[in-house]
Amino acid sequence: MPPMNVLLISTYELGRQPFGLASPAAWLQRAGARVACLDLSVQRLDEREVRDANLIALYLPMHTATRIAVQALDKLRDWNPQAHLCAYGLYAPVNAAFLRRRGIQTILGGEFEEGLVRLVERLRGGGGPADPEISLARQQFLPPRRESLPPLDSYAHLTTATGERRTVGYTEASRGCKHLCRHCPVVPVYGGQFRIVQADVVLDDVRRQVELGARHITFGDPDFFNGPGHAVTIVRRLAEEHPGLSYDVTIKVEHLLRHAELLPLLRDTGCAFVTTAVESLDDDVLALLDKGHRRADFFELVGRCAAVGLALQPTFIPFTPWSSVESYEDLLSTLASLDLIAHVPPIQLAIRLLIPAGSRLLELGEVRDLVEVFDEAALGHRWRHADPRVDTLQRDVEALVEDADGDAGRDATFQSIWGRLQRELDRPAPLPPTPPGRPRVTIPYLSEPWYC
Repeated sequence: MPPMNVLLISTYELGRQPFGLASPAAWLQRAGARVACLDLSVQRLDEREVRDANLIALYLPMHTATRIAVQALDKLRDWNPQAHLCAYGLYAPVNAAFLRRRGIQTILGGEFEEGLVRLVERLRGGGGPADPEISLARQQFLPPRRESLPPLDSYAHLTTATGERRTVGYTEASRGCKHLCRHCPVVPVYGGQFRIVQADVVLDDVRRQVELGARHITFGDPDFFNGPGHAVTIVRRLAEEHPGLSYDVTIKVEHLLRHAELLPLLRDTGCAFVTTAVESLDDDVLALLDKGHRRADFFELVGRCAAVGLALQPTFIPFTPWSSVESYEDLLSTLASLDLIAHVPPIQLAIRLLIPAGSRLLELGEVRDLVEVFDEAALGHRWRHADPRVDTLQRDVEALVEDADGDAGRDATFQSIWGRLQRELDRPAPLPPTPPGRPRVTIPYLSEPWYC
């Protein structure tokens, strides 16, 4: 029997070489399949690869990736109407009904590697029932296979505090999350559970990427401290094996405070910065989102990170149905007074709350009353703010960010946004000054700052 030809396609993963292609490629090759990988964020769709494929599997780890993948479906079906179409990743099961109407035949969410292997076996004629749309099975991972992916220097780079440019690799030490934040896309799939990638596999993947030129590693875990013992093992061994290699992680405010004794360890093992989803400085909004922290916790965390010399990169959802023009002013003035302007990618000042299919936000009656019909083109429930000024301000801020001079111009972009806000308030005011005596610091940043 001839081998199955499998084409794995990624459309966008925040400027990263996709783990979601490299990991299943290893599993499928071990199962005897011929695997080709295409990353449409840096490559063009290859007609020959599409026509040769028996199975075409689209990786959908996030909202933007899903929208781009949907745009490619017509061409995939036109070039190879006989191929079996699969969608896998976080956004596949939550959009399953829509994707099936668009021609997707198999949906795999959660831990998808074993499901892809079993799908290949069924397509070979091996029979067996279809896998569930969501699997949370504990898998023994394989070292990812990255040979058929574009080189690392095709992707985002890190600019260090000294201005050095570093090639960035990407891996995952865990998936899922122990928490149930209402707005989070992880929750409808993992439901408060998380799964680890074994430490030896993670370190082997890092080792191979270092050999390919990586000098910085982004860990893509939804929360690196869901399993702090697992995380500590990895960063200690990482620092021992690769002195001088830097990395970044994403960790909840709640976990950073609960495990504050580990902040110096992160610093000492090469952590360039920690991304943390603050989302809002309004305690009522934080309660609605079920974030697990309060405004005061953010202030405490800023102080703790500053005390140990660990760079913090907070992210926000400043435009929600419960935000106001005044709360936006509070956010900006707080960032200025804490000297955090350089810490925040400008796009974070323009984010509008997304309410995708399956969102826990829809558990709230006030949200159900607010949202409009599900917009399949946008893959989300549309909503309008009760104060039209808020929606107008959001669109204008987004335009300012898109026109700005990249991530390096954070101060100038912030000043432009502040000026636009003050025009809305019709009471021009200067930004609050930075506390006296606090030195300005340069923050490491990635050249791809999007976070959605």
